[in-house]
Amino acid sequence: MRISRNVSRKRRLAQWAAPLAAGLLVLTGCGGSGGGGGEGGGEAAAEYPTEAIQVMAPADPGGGYDMTARSIARSLDEGGVIETGSDVYNVPGGSGTIGLTQFVGENAGDPHQLMVIGKILVGAIEQTDSQVDLDDTTPIARLTAEYDAIAVPADSKYKNLKQLMEDFKADPGSIAWGGGSVGGVDQILVAKLAEAVGIEPSKINYIPYSGGGELTPAVLSGDVDAAASGLAEFADQIAAGEMRLLAVSSEEPIEGVDAPTIIEAGYDVSIANWRGVVAPPEITDEQRAAAVSMIEEMHDTEEWQQVLEANNWEDYLMTGEKFSEYIDQEDKDITKTLKDLGIVE
Repeated sequence: MRISRNVSRKRRLAQWAAPLAAGLLVLTGCGGSGGGGGEGGGEAAAEYPTEAIQVMAPADPGGGYDMTARSIARSLDEGGVIETGSDVYNVPGGSGTIGLTQFVGENAGDPHQLMVIGKILVGAIEQTDSQVDLDDTTPIARLTAEYDAIAVPADSKYKNLKQLMEDFKADPGSIAWGGGSVGGVDQILVAKLAEAVGIEPSKINYIPYSGGGELTPAVLSGDVDAAASGLAEFADQIAAGEMRLLAVSSEEPIEGVDAPTIIEAGYDVSIANWRGVVAPPEITDEQRAAAVSMIEEMHDTEEWQQVLEANNWEDYLMTGEKFSEYIDQEDKDITKTLKDLGIVE
C-alpha cells in the first residue's frame, strides 16, 4: 500500500511549523517560508553546509540523472559555492523508485543530502505503486529541461507534422510510433498528440524501446512510421540527412533547430523532460532555505552555465514552494495520461 500523500504532507508541515528552540539551530539566518520562484528565502545560513553535500543519482552511471548529479557536484565545487566538497553516488533500479525509497528512509532531517529527480520518476512512482512518493521529500529546485522531437525516416512520405497527424487521426492503429519505455515522456507526448486530435490514447500503436540505441535503427529501417524521443537522440541522424525532423515539443522555437514547435504546427501540445533536486523529509524551513540558496548560487556560476550549453539543456530554474506546486501538478497530469493509456488504474 502506498503511504498517504496527505498524511506525509501533514507530517512534514507540522514538523516545519514546530517552534525552533533558540540555540539548537544548526543553521542560522534564512528565515521565512523556504523560498519559492527563484527566491532563497532570506539571507543564506552562514553555517551551511557544515559537511560534504551528498548527491544521489537514482540510476546507473552514464544516464541523464547521473550526468545531472555530477554536473551539480562539479559546479558546487569548481564554482566556489561550497568549501566542504561534494560526492555523487548511484542507486539504480525501479526507474528511480528504489533510490527514492532509500533516500527518504535513510536521510530524514539531513539537509546535506540531495537527490536528482525528474519527470520520468513522477510516472514511475505511479506505475510501480512505490511505497514512498515525492510528497515524502522536500523539493528544492527544478533545474533543467530537454525537449522531445518527432522524427521520421528521410524517405518517409510525411514532410510535416500535419500530414502525419491527418493519417494518425484517420486510422490511429496504422501509425506505428516508436519511443522510450512504457509510461515515459515519449509515450506521454504521443498520448497528448492523440488527445489533441480526438483519438483515444488506448488506440495508439506505440512500440517501446529501451533507448536511442534501439530506437534509431527502428526508425531508419522503417519498423516504425514515426518516433518521439529526446532531440539529442536524433541529432546526428537529422544532421546526416537520414531522418527528417517534423517538430519539437518546446513551447517556444529552439535556436538553431530547423523545425517548428508542435504548437506552431497547429497542435496545442508541449512537454519538457525536466530534472531537479529534492532534499529529505523533516528538514527545517531554515535548512530548506539554505539549500535553495546554495542551488541558486550554483545556478549563477559560469560552471553551471557551461554545463547547460554543453549538454543543450534548457535553463529551467524554479525553486522552493513553487517547485512543490509544480510537482503536484505534474503528478496529476501524468497520472491522468497513464490512466487514459490503461497503464495504471
